[in-house]
Amino acid sequence: MLPLYAGFTLLILFFLALDLGVFNRKAHVISTKEALRWTVLWVSTSLVFTVVVYLIYQNGWFNIQSPLYDGIGDGRRAAIDYLTGYILEYSLSLDNVFVIALIFGYFNVPEISQHRTLFWGILGALIFRGLMIAVGATLIHRFEWIMYVFGALLLFSAYKMMKSGSEKLDPEHNPLVRLARKHFPVTSYYEGSRFFTHLEDGRRAMTPLFLVLLVIETTDVMFAVDSIPAIFSITKDPFIVFTSNVFAILGLRSLYFVLAGAIRRFHHIKTALIFILVYIGLKMMLFQTPFKPSTEMSLFVIVALLTTGVVASVVRPPKPEEPPVELVHEGHPEATVLGSDPGAGAEHPASAGPPTEDKG
Repeated sequence: MLPLYAGFTLLILFFLALDLGVFNRKAHVISTKEALRWTVLWVSTSLVFTVVVYLIYQNGWFNIQSPLYDGIGDGRRAAIDYLTGYILEYSLSLDNVFVIALIFGYFNVPEISQHRTLFWGILGALIFRGLMIAVGATLIHRFEWIMYVFGALLLFSAYKMMKSGSEKLDPEHNPLVRLARKHFPVTSYYEGSRFFTHLEDGRRAMTPLFLVLLVIETTDVMFAVDSIPAIFSITKDPFIVFTSNVFAILGLRSLYFVLAGAIRRFHHIKTALIFILVYIGLKMMLFQTPFKPSTEMSLFVIVALLTTGVVASVVRPPKPEEPPVELVHEGHPEATVLGSDPGAGAEHPASAGPPTEDKG
């Protein structure tokens, strides 16, 4: 199994290296057309990988010996589990897109810096999710009753999402942001796509872009608490759980740039996600009963709910008083400084001079 994980990880690192080092080596504003091409590429790659999963489990490549499948020759079930898990994770990642838009809007992140920030944010998300999947798989292997805990967690998450109303963002109380500000100086404006810079006195300082990265990372960990238990309701095979998560996260960045301009118009997607969380939570609660839904049924339900959410958003658009989140365009003259008095609503204008320290 180790060569299988190593080979897949190297493949993903190769894709990321091509993305940042070749195709997006020069920072630029991502157009909707370019983002759409990348989205089609990532989704197509993810779907083609279904065939790879089938061949691996059907022929027993890499000495695959999963106790969850009937040995060699059970590629069909493994492929369906992977496909269902991928669609589930990709649909749940839509909520990440909404929050990323809020984060960028809160910090007034220039459009030209957003792509690079999301690249490093997603790379960190892959690492954290890999660790969480390893822990989750170990817990389920040792304590099967943990599935009930995961199911209850998903039902509670659905309840919180239903009661939350409109999205609210308060990075001021993010523990990592507060810790970073406590120990490092923060400049009052962006400096290209740099996360760190130097003050006039030679001290190393963070730019607001690094605080944005911290908020994105911690937010993804919170979302992973929902999405990773959800995928375990489809399969407990760690390789399928890991690969479906990875491909869903890789497609998240380009999906954000596709939906950024009309992100609030799909307001019924949230309702669809709530129903998906409820369905998956109940499925986990029934995992030891004859009433547990099959993976094929789960695939149908997830796709149907997601499609219903999209169609409902188009048929019944949001009210005019609910405008879409507007992102700051390249060259925006202001940068919000984290640490200003929220009650005063203070914003510090960006300076064209050398970096200054935000003592907060």
